[in-house]
Amino acid sequence: MGAPKQDTTEKQSPIQRLAAFIVDKRKVFYLLFIGLSIFCVFSSGWVAVNNDLTSYLPAETETRRGLTAMEEEFVTFGANRILVDNVSAAQAHVLRERLEAVDGVKSVEFDGSEDCYQNGAALFSVTYDGAADDDVSLQALEEIRTMLAGYDLYVTGDTGADDSASLDAEMQVVMVIAVVIILLVLLFTSHTYMEIPVLLMTFGMAALLNKGTNFIFGEISFVSNSVAVVLQLALAIDYAIILCHRYTEERERLEAREAVVTALSKAIPEIAGSSMTTLSGLGAMCFMRFGIGRDLGLVLMKAIVLSLLSVFTLMPGLLMSFSGLIDRTHHRNFVPQITGWGRLAVKTRFIMPPLFALLLVGGFIFSGKCPYVYGQTTLSTIRESASQVAQQKVDGTFGGANVLAVLVPAGDYEQEGRLARRLEEMPEVDTVLALSNVEAMDGYVLTDKLTPRQFAELTDLDIEAARLLYSAYAVNAETYGQLVSGVDNYSVPLLDMFLFVYDQMQEGYVTLDSDMTETIEDLHTQLTDAQLQLKGENYSRLVLQLNLPEESQETFAFLDTLHRVMAEYYPEDAMLVGNSTSDFDLSSSFSNDNTLIGVLTIVFVILVLVFTFKSAGLPVLLILVIQGSVWINFSFPYLMGDNMFFLSYLVVSSIQMGANIDYAIVIANRYTDLRQRMPLKDAVVESLNEAFPTIVTSGTILAAAGVLIGFLSTTPSIASIGVCLGRGTIISIFLVMGILPQILLLGDIIIDKTAVTLKARLPVQSHTGNLYVDGHVRGYVSGMVDARFSGVLHGTINAAVEAGAVQPADTAPAAETEEDAEDHGKEETAPC
Repeated sequence: MGAPKQDTTEKQSPIQRLAAFIVDKRKVFYLLFIGLSIFCVFSSGWVAVNNDLTSYLPAETETRRGLTAMEEEFVTFGANRILVDNVSAAQAHVLRERLEAVDGVKSVEFDGSEDCYQNGAALFSVTYDGAADDDVSLQALEEIRTMLAGYDLYVTGDTGADDSASLDAEMQVVMVIAVVIILLVLLFTSHTYMEIPVLLMTFGMAALLNKGTNFIFGEISFVSNSVAVVLQLALAIDYAIILCHRYTEERERLEAREAVVTALSKAIPEIAGSSMTTLSGLGAMCFMRFGIGRDLGLVLMKAIVLSLLSVFTLMPGLLMSFSGLIDRTHHRNFVPQITGWGRLAVKTRFIMPPLFALLLVGGFIFSGKCPYVYGQTTLSTIRESASQVAQQKVDGTFGGANVLAVLVPAGDYEQEGRLARRLEEMPEVDTVLALSNVEAMDGYVLTDKLTPRQFAELTDLDIEAARLLYSAYAVNAETYGQLVSGVDNYSVPLLDMFLFVYDQMQEGYVTLDSDMTETIEDLHTQLTDAQLQLKGENYSRLVLQLNLPEESQETFAFLDTLHRVMAEYYPEDAMLVGNSTSDFDLSSSFSNDNTLIGVLTIVFVILVLVFTFKSAGLPVLLILVIQGSVWINFSFPYLMGDNMFFLSYLVVSSIQMGANIDYAIVIANRYTDLRQRMPLKDAVVESLNEAFPTIVTSGTILAAAGVLIGFLSTTPSIASIGVCLGRGTIISIFLVMGILPQILLLGDIIIDKTAVTLKARLPVQSHTGNLYVDGHVRGYVSGMVDARFSGVLHGTINAAVEAGAVQPADTAPAAETEEDAEDHGKEETAPC
């Protein structure tokens, strides 16, 4: 039958009128997008990037509260552990002196002991005059690198470590390779060569809009800033592919404008429905307690929305403008038919689903045993950065550094001293740095309280001068009762008195001999540094060096012990802060996040699927396959003995459920349509044939993006997300193309019984020969027929017949013949 002529008088639906408006006003949209792109080029520089993942910890956690207090009350000087290999002990001591002479270096710790020198390797602990990101610290580190350029040098520590810049550079490489892979995939799956530039222009605009509008969030994490473009490309390019394929189909029978309008009007509901599952998965991430989930979820949700905007408003105009070139660059279809695979799926439908059920149970059990970790020190990457190599060298030679800060209410030096001494006795603690154990002079520590006579003896000061100083201190501190009771019994912490004496010297109220003056001035820097690092307005800080790994069950158990000890001295408002406590806080919230995100993702996706398919049973079958792929994906770390970063699970499981479900939807859509007009087995085979191009295109791009991130990123958390995303997508494709068709076939009765508005499936009849047909026919009759049919057919019928019959022609009623049917004008079929 020939294609019917378009009825131009037919009333258009609202969506058709919208599509026509977009196509006809394409030049206006061009100008709009050009203006937006120029704006986004500049606004992308307004985005504030947060390089500190600890800032995304839940506000109520001990670590976040402690970090906030430390940021407000203390100064943490920049530091590096610097290992110089293949040097003698004598050379190491010379290098220490050279390091101490570098401008901006506050101190260098190296005493030649086994803790600092082993087998020709010297470890220097360098502290700078400024914080880790201050120019004075960075310039000092650069000078050290230049000075030691001829040595085997390994530098670790926060100073000079720019994870954001490193990750950004890696993602640029990933993006270039991903674009090459996408070009190859599109060349393989496209219908014309010119549609590829249209797709790339559409996506390029969407990516630029997303990056240029990130400033609306105020700031985003360096994770979102770096990986969002790659994930946007992988998650959203199939929207453009769907519209492009629709246009190609419509162009075979319509003029360019009508083809674009019709394609857009049909694609908008399809793409919008597909995007809802992805948005649902990403939306679930926003409910994570760990704020990085919300940060990444919002950025990617905006990316999806802007991709839809570009596909719906920019791409139709591009298709119209380039329609001539698209028509002239057609090429043969490179995507093969997979009929053989479909038939194999049908034949093994009683074998594979039971095996899948066993795999599902195993995946559930093994994924539950996945060895999750909450810090990055125990993670490895396929590609290692120079900083990772240095960290491994230093930790392998001298052991790792696990530093923990104890914050206690300020004001009671004696209580701090008792706690510090208690902590020093614990076998898990190597060193404790506190005001109570920093020596000032002659065996006195900074928190020791001295009377005027003791202070006079320490400083060789006249006793009367000492009394005057203590009286002035009492007045300054407004402790007038000490003056009444007698200043000789007034004791003041040495730290406070030294700082007071220095201030009085600077103001000219106190004059000491030259030796004492020099001593006080030398002490002032040390005292000021100690005060900045260890004494705040509301808290005092004790710094512990543990001999435990940053993350382990033993470490977490010791944190509980520390909390009990701290509570003995400070029942309220004492806090532990460090990487170990951060890992512990994250582990405590992970189970809640895991359950919440999993339930929300499934609920959101099921609601979308129920609305899409108007069926209660079909969404369950689809969810079963994709959730199975999630469980199988996260069984691999347990089976391979690899640690898994907890964030990888939360992010990838959401993306896998939200995005990979689209592959199942494509097949389910085809199947529910085809099952109405052909046998179920044939419907399965044809569904796979029709869905394969879309799935292989989108799936290959998403899997390639994940694998590239996993192989090329040296940031453990990001590499872990990439590996899991790539592996999970490949597993999803295999299950969707292999297991889902069999489950649909076996569960067809569930689809029928749970349908809300889906038409009940009529029995499909297959006959060949001279046939009498009477009834509404939907199916294949030597070609497709969907009409009221009454007459004799010479050929083959493979269709559902509603309220009618199919029987051999020689048994047909005499009153109904082919000639009668022609008289009534009811026969509509292709010539047989």
